Amino acid sequence: MSASKKRPSHIGRWITLFLVAVVAVWYYAPPKVYIFYAKDGTKDIGYILNTQHRIVKGDLPPGDTTGDVGHIFPDEAFFMEFYWWRKDEQRHCVNITPKWPTTEIHLDLNGNIDTSPGSGTDADHLKQCTTDWAKP
Repeated sequence: MSASKKRPSHIGRWITLFLVAVVAVWYYAPPKVYIFYAKDGTKDIGYILNTQHRIVKGDLPPGDTTGDVGHIFPDEAFFMEFYWWRKDEQRHCVNITPKWPTTEIHLDLNGNIDTSPGSGTDADHLKQCTTDWAKP
């Protein structure tokens, strides 16, 4: 068998490997945002996580986590907002600028963002929503 007859299958393997690598990078490369609620919280938190109009809604019981992924190449129109509240308490909102590979937000037992030293919250990637007066 000559070398020219082996070449097409050899090239096909490299193309397949390249395509698999591109899909893997596209899936794993976007920055991720994780929101953690303290285990000693007293009430469930209702939340809406809005990532460029991809909306995730739910309840976050104490000790649970939620999150979403950002965009690999965000443009100036990209936004990510997290709205949360506890029953019969003030609603909160924060804009998130995800950093690679992960951005963490830790909520304390009262449902507020924990910005104490060593909390793990990436406060430098959070800013106050324009629709909410509460400070993050």
